[in-house]
Amino acid sequence: MFTGIVTDIGEIRDLEQRGDLRARIATNYETSGIDMGASIACDGVCLTVMGLGSDWFDVEISAESVSKTNISAWSVGYRVNLERALKVGDELGGHIVFGHVDGVAEVVSIRDEGDSTRVTLRAPAELAKFIAPKGSVALNGTSLTVNEVKGNEFGINFIPHTKQATTWGDVQEGDRVNLEIDTLARYVARLAEAS
Repeated sequence: MFTGIVTDIGEIRDLEQRGDLRARIATNYETSGIDMGASIACDGVCLTVMGLGSDWFDVEISAESVSKTNISAWSVGYRVNLERALKVGDELGGHIVFGHVDGVAEVVSIRDEGDSTRVTLRAPAELAKFIAPKGSVALNGTSLTVNEVKGNEFGINFIPHTKQATTWGDVQEGDRVNLEIDTLARYVARLAEAS
């Protein structure tokens, strides 16, 4: 489990297709404190550490994960939001995030509002029903509050800190981002269907 509070920005150093996709990701994490088999959320996708170096870690990514996320857009030099798994006793600053991406949303507009940036995204129709104003979503692994919803589109406001501490300062219209809906919203919708 994760919180959606990004703690590092990694960079793809190498990609190799060998059965599954293997990625080497540069990091500022102290890699001596990372165990083989540890989970790290990479742009919101929970991935397992398969190799370690002084300033990098390797992960293997299944075809299923590639098909459900924006990983197919990764290339050498691509920057990704990173978060290590939640430990018992850690502060829960965002919301409960599992790293199980539900689909990909598209950035449809970006506009500055003061020092902040308003981003409007379009969710897949089957996921849009789970997104509510003032609810939570994880986008590229970042826990965010939804401002407004209109059909399949929803708005997020990024403060300057979030743009600096994550890859959201690089966002452009047309970008495809990993979307994990809030688990609570999923269960509420399921209960409503059962009624």
